[in-house]
Amino acid sequence: MPDTVVPDPTPTHESLTPPTGVRDARFRPADGASDAPEQRLEGTWRFRLSPTADTGLDPADDGAGPGWADLEVPGHWQLAEAPDAWPYGRPAYTNVLYPIPVDPPRVPHENPTGEYRRTVDVPAAWLAGGRVVLRFEGVDSWFEVAVNGRVLAQSHGSRLPTEVDVTDAVHAGANLLAVRVTQWSAHTYVEDQDQWWLSGIFRDVTLAHRPAGGVEHVTLRADYDHMTGTGTLRVDVEGGSDARVRVPELGLEVAAGATVDVGVVEPWSAEHPRLYDVVVSTGGETVTLRAGFRTVAVADGVLTVNGAPVKLYGVNRHEFEPTRGRAVTRATMLEDVLLMKRHHVNAVRTSHAPPHPHFLDLCDEHGLYVVDENDLETHGFEVLGWRGNPTDDPAWEPLLVDRVQRMVRRDAHHASVVMWSLGNEAGAGVNVGAMAAAVRALDPTRPVHYEGDWSSAHVDVYSRMYAATEEVALIGRGDEPAWPDAAADARRRTLPFVLCEYAHAMGNGPGGLTEYVDLVDAHPRVLGAFVWEWIDHGIATRTPDGTPFHAYGGDFGEELHDGTFIADGLLLPDRTPSPGLLELAAVYAPVGVRPVPGRPGALVVRNRYAFTSTAHARLVWEVVADGDVAATGEVETVLAPGGSTEVRVDDVAPDVLTDLSPPRPRGSWCARCRATGGTWPPGTSVRATCSCVGASRPRRPARGPRPPPRPPQAATASGPSSSTPPGASCGSAARGCGWRASTRGAPPPTTTAPGRGPPNWATATPGSAPG
Repeated sequence: MPDTVVPDPTPTHESLTPPTGVRDARFRPADGASDAPEQRLEGTWRFRLSPTADTGLDPADDGAGPGWADLEVPGHWQLAEAPDAWPYGRPAYTNVLYPIPVDPPRVPHENPTGEYRRTVDVPAAWLAGGRVVLRFEGVDSWFEVAVNGRVLAQSHGSRLPTEVDVTDAVHAGANLLAVRVTQWSAHTYVEDQDQWWLSGIFRDVTLAHRPAGGVEHVTLRADYDHMTGTGTLRVDVEGGSDARVRVPELGLEVAAGATVDVGVVEPWSAEHPRLYDVVVSTGGETVTLRAGFRTVAVADGVLTVNGAPVKLYGVNRHEFEPTRGRAVTRATMLEDVLLMKRHHVNAVRTSHAPPHPHFLDLCDEHGLYVVDENDLETHGFEVLGWRGNPTDDPAWEPLLVDRVQRMVRRDAHHASVVMWSLGNEAGAGVNVGAMAAAVRALDPTRPVHYEGDWSSAHVDVYSRMYAATEEVALIGRGDEPAWPDAAADARRRTLPFVLCEYAHAMGNGPGGLTEYVDLVDAHPRVLGAFVWEWIDHGIATRTPDGTPFHAYGGDFGEELHDGTFIADGLLLPDRTPSPGLLELAAVYAPVGVRPVPGRPGALVVRNRYAFTSTAHARLVWEVVADGDVAATGEVETVLAPGGSTEVRVDDVAPDVLTDLSPPRPRGSWCARCRATGGTWPPGTSVRATCSCVGASRPRRPARGPRPPPRPPQAATASGPSSSTPPGASCGSAARGCGWRASTRGAPPPTTTAPGRGPPNWATATPGSAPG
């Protein structure tokens, strides 16, 4: 914090002050990764809702009296009894506009405020040495913490962690924990994301013993040299002076703080998410991290991982469940990751805040590239011409810098995180540069992203949302219109380009997927695109007669709302894949088929993998005439990563064309390709879509009336089942063919060698492979 900023001695929910009474931000080990004891405090708490922030309640009140009730934590108080009742206020949805008058940092006096109470037992052994620490993973929006009637801390940053040292306020045995949470605060103005306004303690709360000399924080850097195939490891530890680092699988043991060449390693990527156990030990604690050796770089305007250009076939993911809001369970997180893998998504942008940390553990293990986004959006200032925007107000700098620092300190050890994002739709301003500098000071190894400032002066990636395909083509070629500042324009032209949002998946959407993805594939500078968005945010409720349905903006009586704009996901609210997700799976597929422009009857088969050949799959083609399979065969060529081959019907099936009756003057032939092979588990069906290309198609002799067309096969919740893609059929003007797969039921059990990580869905189950 700059010396000129004087903290408010009595911070309130309207104070422009970083969190007070809190510990320094630190990493978060995976569940069970530390041998230091802790208690998870989920479950039933006592709760009382007041209409204003001045609740009049004493933090020493244990909540046993009248006016208090039970409430489950984690959760949002508005959803306490969803879908049947709304005793603590109803959800409200806005996309851009704030639901309160814009007067930062002030908020309305009418400010629903939740008082939480819980008794926690502190073992006497915890007080014999070390510290006792409370950790909150997420509280919306501002909160104050008291223990045994003593106020200890105030914090904010709804999707960011807070730790409070409670050692001096607790005693052995039962202790009273009191948390006061306001719905509105000064920080509401920087959390205007496109989602439901929901409040409360909605992520995990833990009480932990931090041993003396324990592992307080770890900075892990595991690089990979693609030229030599070797890895380099450096682990810096805060808290223990005698820290040692072991990588058992590599036979390595060194002192913390040393940079060591670990020899030949298997690198981490989204295609092959290879992880190694890195054991960090001090005299007081041992922590095991899952580390992936990989290097992310920008070289000549191209994003590379481990020296190879990569493309991000991505989605934007808000955290959401129909009855839990943003209090998503670990089972739901895993379901999302597996659905993404099965539908060929290889990248996720955590719109528009850091996710629950367990989600990143899963991305490390199963293989997804992550753009980790800061908890910042000020979209409502756009309608005011950005006047008063916190992003351009120096008074907000320490608060915004604090947010990115907490994100990076928490998440930097994750191999899956390949890019930091400063926030979303928060405009331009002086604090963009301050946040970017703070990120680079903590982690210079990853590119920095931010779409809100098109000059790209402070970032490493040029980002836009919803640019037309014509403009994307210009940017890909480096022919886009010049930026007014010549120096900034010259620098921006050296940067990779990403569509952080495109293909709005609302209603009949998304559309135009093939056109956009073909541009991603065609231009090295265009590194990828992220569909908006992953899931519909429909809240489960009922009509007056009891009929269940999923509610959107306005369904809860909000005067100000944005209607069904929250219903724009690839998944329905219950996580049933929409037809749009099946279409996306075809377009994102790791082996793509497209017509060859200007060469009728020719198809190009392209391997989109960056690190994997097609040796694990059979590429089977079919020639279909008048709906009948006239010939079938295989593409014998094994395609190297990024490789392609051309297939012509005249070459692969000349006898079939000769045997069939004379061709029509003009028509089309369909090549249906499918991949099969022994590596595909039981219950997995993989077929390619139908590619229809202009050609002189043979015509069979006249025959009886054609049978009526078969109805389309129904798609199941587990993935596509039809061999014909949505929106394309033989004889149509389809632009091309993509590969897709459906996995019916849960993946089969897979055994893994010790230390080699979880099943690799990219190779063990090609139907779940990345795009």
